[in-house]
Amino acid sequence: MACGKQREATGCGFQKKLFKDGGSAGQEPALRTKLDKIGDEIIVVNELLNKLELEIQYQEQTNHSLKELCESVEEDYKDVEHLKENIPPHLPQVTVSQNFANVSDLDPEEPVKVEETAATRKPPKEQRSIKEMPFITSDEFNGIPAYMKSRLTYCQINDVIKEINKAVVSKYKILHQPKKSMSSVARNLYHRFIDEETKDTKGHYFIVEADIKEFTALKADKRFHVILNILRHCRRLSEVRGGGLTRYVIT
Repeated sequence: MACGKQREATGCGFQKKLFKDGGSAGQEPALRTKLDKIGDEIIVVNELLNKLELEIQYQEQTNHSLKELCESVEEDYKDVEHLKENIPPHLPQVTVSQNFANVSDLDPEEPVKVEETAATRKPPKEQRSIKEMPFITSDEFNGIPAYMKSRLTYCQINDVIKEINKAVVSKYKILHQPKKSMSSVARNLYHRFIDEETKDTKGHYFIVEADIKEFTALKADKRFHVILNILRHCRRLSEVRGGGLTRYVIT
């Protein structure tokens, strides 16, 4: 508000100067009326400038608060994803058979009965896990050189990781699927996947650009390849070239 007070003082000073410098002109009714009108308009302009300055300060504070909120949401999102991906597989899924409304009627020394689910009665068939790419952390994002990430944001990079994981999971679900249950489309994809494997990719999970186009809405454009370069820098993937193909291996 220092600027506002300075403008107000300047406006009042300018109004007084008009009367002082006007000399005899300031004594004539018509000219004095014009001078009064000019002085009033200067005061109004100063008031508008003061309001504008307050609004700018408010918007700057709001912008700062939104940035802090965005950073907090990104941290929460990272924590939620970590928890979702690290749920202990040994935890049984059980439901309490007693109604919570009748808890007071239970004998405190009698253990609560639980209903066995299919998961507790019979161990599920062993499912082959599919390796996915971990999301970039805030610290890793801050450590990426500015020339490399340009204007890319933390969320944009992790959104691409999410789509890459989607392609990896879709590909290897087909590879793990019994051949007898495959559709003709899945069978054709299966044979392509096998043909793309090399001795360098044996035992590793990888995709190619065709998988990105097949299973995601991503475009393999310049921006996509810039993000791939960032993911190589953060050691999320490596490249295996050969046979005219670039294979992106999850590390």
